[in-house]
Amino acid sequence: MSQSSTAEISQDLAYDLLSSSRRRFVISTLRSENGSMELNELSERLAAWENDTPVEDLTDQQIKRIYVSLYQTHIPKLSEAGVVSYDQDTGQISLEHTVQHLNLYIPSEGRSTVPWLHLYLGLAVVGLVFFTGSILVGDPVLGIDTTMVGVAILITYGVLSAAQYMSARSP
Repeated sequence: MSQSSTAEISQDLAYDLLSSSRRRFVISTLRSENGSMELNELSERLAAWENDTPVEDLTDQQIKRIYVSLYQTHIPKLSEAGVVSYDQDTGQISLEHTVQHLNLYIPSEGRSTVPWLHLYLGLAVVGLVFFTGSILVGDPVLGIDTTMVGVAILITYGVLSAAQYMSARSP
């Protein structure tokens, strides 16, 4: 491994690493398998995915083609970048903490995604109803005047924006 596992991955390197669907598959699969897997099993899964067939129906040639590609090209490239470690004696591939630097580019599976568009739309509709209601009625709706409704809407938008920003920044 040429980079330390605490080194940050540049944007160019991240794009280069993720330019291959096979490397994206490796990272995604390792994430779903608690960060570690044997090269043989990973080769079988990737071959099944690429050939759109169950592992049991793969030919030895299909698996070997993927194995060689992973062994000679993709795993060394990910290892050199510090994203994975590979033990040649056991054939075990493990994710390194550096993979977190790729989160902006390849989110982990199962990661809950907040429907920000729907939250903003819902807030806009609720805000419009309250604001329009406070203008049409003339009297404060629910004891809140028009200015307070506007301030509450702006504060809520600010909090929602801050939550979205923090969500995007977390690994």
